[in-house]
Amino acid sequence: MRKSLFSRPLVRNTVWMLIGQGLRLVIQALYFVEIARSLGATNYGAFIGVVALVGVVFPFGSLGSGNLLIKNVARDKALFPAYWGRALATTAVTSSVLLAVVLLASRFVLPQTIPFALVLLVAGADLFGLNVITICGQAFLAFERLNWTATINVLISTGRLVGAFVLISVHSHPSTLEWGYLYFASTAVVASMAIVLVWTRLGRPCLGPPRSRSEMREGFFFSTCLSAQTVYNDIDKTMLARLGTLDATGIYGAAYRVIDASLVPVSALLYSAYPNFFRAGTGGVSASFRYARPLLVRALGYSTFVCAVLLISAGVVPQILGADYARTAEAIRWLAPLPILRAVHYFLSDSLTGAGHQGLRAGIQASIAIFNVLINFWLIPAYSWRGAAWSSIGSDALMVCTAGTALYILARRPQTIVRDAMAGQIQLR
Repeated sequence: MRKSLFSRPLVRNTVWMLIGQGLRLVIQALYFVEIARSLGATNYGAFIGVVALVGVVFPFGSLGSGNLLIKNVARDKALFPAYWGRALATTAVTSSVLLAVVLLASRFVLPQTIPFALVLLVAGADLFGLNVITICGQAFLAFERLNWTATINVLISTGRLVGAFVLISVHSHPSTLEWGYLYFASTAVVASMAIVLVWTRLGRPCLGPPRSRSEMREGFFFSTCLSAQTVYNDIDKTMLARLGTLDATGIYGAAYRVIDASLVPVSALLYSAYPNFFRAGTGGVSASFRYARPLLVRALGYSTFVCAVLLISAGVVPQILGADYARTAEAIRWLAPLPILRAVHYFLSDSLTGAGHQGLRAGIQASIAIFNVLINFWLIPAYSWRGAAWSSIGSDALMVCTAGTALYILARRPQTIVRDAMAGQIQLR
């Protein structure tokens, strides 16, 4: 029975992702504790503020190339060399432009006390290195070889942990700029290793004809979704650094890391199921959600349990991180409902994506992102990190309601088979 269960691709891939994400979680916890303690709340807040700013434009660095690779290669494996080549070329060009945009924006968005060189290092590491690493993981996902995707995920966390240990061994209380150099170096090394892995296991990239206009549009929608998600997840940290204090940003950022860690099993399940949403979605949005429903029920049960654990055990975190983070326990309790809300709207949103409604999903998430930014202008100056927590809860709750409504309306429409235009997206032009 156990053998037959493990032979099912979704179960096997989810197990691989759980193992990988579990190892990554342990490594990230060590890395997070070391960096948070050594930098202190103020310096950690400065670093988190920069990471959050870069995170807003990070998804546009590849223009959805990795998602298009998964969608098309999941249906036709022969398309891999062309889509991998396009992904690397697109990332190199687009990220170069976005690097200049981030450097310019940082002068207006971030406090002047944050070094310009730190912005350059973090932006370079994430826009180029992290985008390449992400695409490499997505390449293995398209072939449903998630053991290698999990390996790549572990590599990036391991690289940063090693960098943290090296830095702290030299300086017990390093500056944010010193950590920025190690952050950039570790990301560059792992990106190089990830490219070699894909090249040797799946094949070399092919620089064929450029992407069609329809694929550019679809890739933009993928990037918009990810960027909007980053905005209502992380822009509050950048705004908190500017409108509040770096100390408050460090406290809130530390609490958010705990929430993100609690969602690892849900992320593993979503990642493993992602190619299947595109296959199920060929039958329309009802078929896509029918595939998602049993997975959502399981994820919701887990998230409810996690919410309870966070409420009960939040007081342990300041004992681990130190006195600077005493208020992190309260922040964790405010953010505890987030795993429940995200478990719901992640599966609803992927149901829309799988059925070809990526543009609609992008519009919904962009609207939520705008709402989040606007409400933060009011809440953060008035209530500091508590206001940021309230806006985050409100944004995710609104996302659940909006995505659920869209899915319900679409599901009530007459069922149709895949349109010719949708089928044509997998053809090379």
